[in-house]
Amino acid sequence: MSDQPEISRSKRVKFDIIEPVGKRVVIRKDENRRETKSGIVLPGNHEIPTLTGRVIAISKQIENDSDFPIRQYDKVLFDPREAIPVEFEPDNKLFVVPLDKVLAIFRKSPVPPTAEPGQADSPDDV
Repeated sequence: MSDQPEISRSKRVKFDIIEPVGKRVVIRKDENRRETKSGIVLPGNHEIPTLTGRVIAISKQIENDSDFPIRQYDKVLFDPREAIPVEFEPDNKLFVVPLDKVLAIFRKSPVPPTAEPGQADSPDDV
């Protein structure tokens, strides 16, 4: 007989924080879309599956290194083949993804400041 008490399924510990280790991020996968905005139905199987999602957690190693441009809440494109699904939420949309499998970060371009109407360009601007 074992000296350790058995933990019933109803008494499982529920976690509320997930922190990746090493060069990894946690991504909440976006909903799958089968139809474009213009109404074109996309095929179900792709040769190279790619997904988009939001970064919800990054490892301390990435956070403390200024060479990595990725930040929490960035929208990213990632390759799911080495992504590890995490059963952290009932809908199971969380994945631990190695940083080298994050393929792109979506960002809005900064809006350049516009000149005031009636304001002449300075000679330095020419």
